[in-house]
Amino acid sequence: QVQLVESGGGLVQAGGSLRLSCAVSGSIFSINVMGWYRQAPGKQRELVAAITSGGTTNYADSVKIRFNISRDNAKNTVYLQMNNLKREDTAVYYCSAQGLAIAMVRDTWWGQGTQVTVSS
Repeated sequence: QVQLVESGGGLVQAGGSLRLSCAVSGSIFSINVMGWYRQAPGKQRELVAAITSGGTTNYADSVKIRFNISRDNAKNTVYLQMNNLKREDTAVYYCSAQGLAIAMVRDTWWGQGTQVTVSS
């Protein structure tokens, strides 16, 4: 069984910063891509940022420059540093990991989500 535990969400004023963390544990052989998605009320879940095991990153246009994704492969942990937050960043943020389970089955795992609320 694979678990993703997220932390770091909360309430922040516009222009402020938050750092999200997500630790992956359980029956994992390897993790390729780790990422963050978000879902605002009434909207579809969207990719915020992703990072491969080699460090290649990908960002949504709306967060480029403001957000930075990083990972610690030794700890199976991914981080999302969010700066200059805007009200439109308000959403539930989900951690995602794609890789191989111990049984050598490729899969995608999700965290429970953490709320980020940006006030004006």
